[in-house]
Amino acid sequence: MKNITVILIKFITCIVAFAIGLDLFFDATMADVLSFSAIVTVISYLVGDRFILPHFGNTAATMMDFLITYLSVWIFGSVLLDSYVQIGWGSIIAATIVTAAEVFVHRYLHSQENEKITGERNQRGISTQMISYGTEMAEELTSRDADKLPKI
Repeated sequence: MKNITVILIKFITCIVAFAIGLDLFFDATMADVLSFSAIVTVISYLVGDRFILPHFGNTAATMMDFLITYLSVWIFGSVLLDSYVQIGWGSIIAATIVTAAEVFVHRYLHSQENEKITGERNQRGISTQMISYGTEMAEELTSRDADKLPKI
């Protein structure tokens, strides 16, 4: 269920970003906006959220999401769109909006992962509170010092 929610959030974000970047400022069809959104959502989820985010962290995943969005408009925009100005500015605007939204998506994924780990610990009976250990400080006794101790 968490994966479907994330994919849906990413898809809606991409639709908004491409509608602003390609359709609002330039002349793109709704089919172009939906196709770009579907492509970027699938690639970004598989590469950015499933592979890079767990292994390399939030910053690398966010940069990869920007790159994926930017390059997808450049690659597929050269085939579908007519104007290079539309491709250039549309890719920058859309990639910026998608990257800004991905910060919140990554936070959501991180919080869901923490709740999952906490829930598993509670089910296994492991306390989630921090356990603090104190160290015991003492001086070592030599055999000569042991003779000075009172006898019981």
